[in-house]
Amino acid sequence: MFRNYRFHLLLLLLLIHPAASAYVGLCCGKCGGNMPMNIPGGGVPETYEFRLKVTPMYMRMDGLRDGTDSVSTKSLLGMPVMGGMATGKFMAAPTDMDMRMLNLTAGYSFSDRFFAGLMLMYKDNSMDMLFNSMMQTLTGMDGYAMESSGIADTMVMTKYRLYADDPLIPRSQVSFLFALSVPTGSINQKNEEHPLAMRQGEQLPYGMQLGSGTFDPTIGLLYQGSSSPWWWGVNGSYTARLYDNSRDYHLGDEVRLDSYAMYQMRHDFLVQAQLNAKYQGRIRGEMDEAASGESGRTTQGDPTSPYMSPLWDPDNYGGKQVLATLGFQWQPLPLHIVDFTVGVPLYQDLNGPQLEEDYRVMLTWYIEMPTPKSIRYGFKGKKPADSKLGF
Repeated sequence: MFRNYRFHLLLLLLLIHPAASAYVGLCCGKCGGNMPMNIPGGGVPETYEFRLKVTPMYMRMDGLRDGTDSVSTKSLLGMPVMGGMATGKFMAAPTDMDMRMLNLTAGYSFSDRFFAGLMLMYKDNSMDMLFNSMMQTLTGMDGYAMESSGIADTMVMTKYRLYADDPLIPRSQVSFLFALSVPTGSINQKNEEHPLAMRQGEQLPYGMQLGSGTFDPTIGLLYQGSSSPWWWGVNGSYTARLYDNSRDYHLGDEVRLDSYAMYQMRHDFLVQAQLNAKYQGRIRGEMDEAASGESGRTTQGDPTSPYMSPLWDPDNYGGKQVLATLGFQWQPLPLHIVDFTVGVPLYQDLNGPQLEEDYRVMLTWYIEMPTPKSIRYGFKGKKPADSKLGF
């Protein structure tokens, strides 16, 4: 009985001693403390607990790029075919694009090593197009806005912790990530906003569709380290596009490398910085529907083809990109975290001409929900000062 008393006294001292705070961040202690909300973290959350994330995101694309060089939209406009020969010019070209997404993620920790989750996504895309002089005369408009919106692809994800230097409050750990993108997003969106009725039945270009149309697996290796008030990590992942969808094409494979560092300024607030690198291959194959919904290939030499814009050329997709992301996390209530980040490109080498990214903004509301089987169950009513332990 005396030994049991000494054990509980020692545990209490560890919890309130200042040195203990060197291991614990805004999130639960066992998962490694602080983790970014826009990319996978290296740890596994506390066992027998649910996680819920609601994430609205906005991305702005403005201007065109081919390789590392900027391209003027007007320089691409002209007559696509003259004398039966392709000129390399287009009847319409994009100027900018707004993409809004809303992600809802729910997950559960089945053990101290294994976590699984599901992410549902909704997209709203709007791309401004500029016409050449002939189309401006024909329509009486400078251009128009392509639009698409609806449910995007669904992501099923799992995370398995391979290594941790401490099973309770690790300072160094490695996890394996596996995810599968399920093709719930439409690849049959039509160009309904076009001012010419003959164009309204054609397929929207690849980048305006809501999904990939294929089941796409992702594997990744995630590392996280900590030495309070600092937290850091490096993640690498690969997404494979293994086969053609029902439109006879598939998106390019993706490779991502993310690194991050966090500094906890106080028990309920931290700042973070990230470098986010991405490579995406070109689209393989070609969309199987031409203008007006008729079956046929979208060849550039056909004057009725949607190749009258560079958006329908599968070679104008993919490339390399490096983003710098800055943000903060704030814990307004125990078990609740608000995460805000802003990302801007440092480097873009694109297979173009295609729209280049200008910036992106992301806001996340993250909620931890212990079940009666969790060791943290019943601590919801603790005052915010205790939130440095994630309670």
